[in-house]
Amino acid sequence: MKELLIAMVEELVNDKSAISVTVDEPDSEGVIVYHLHVASEDMGRVIGKQGRIARAIRTVMRAGAVKYNQKIAVEIE
Repeated sequence: MKELLIAMVEELVNDKSAISVTVDEPDSEGVIVYHLHVASEDMGRVIGKQGRIARAIRTVMRAGAVKYNQKIAVEIE
């Protein structure tokens, strides 16, 4: 799942070396949180107008997690 998130974001940003993803352990509800870090100048590209790109990234990640029977959340920082 981490590789899927990185692959999607790499196509959006200019500074690919600034992409990093940290993964938290599942919380009490079983939700795994992925923390996406990008360069500050690329933040707007990842979030998109009115958060549309960020929402799409989260939707794709949740759909992919269903295959592995997981619940996930994506935090963009």
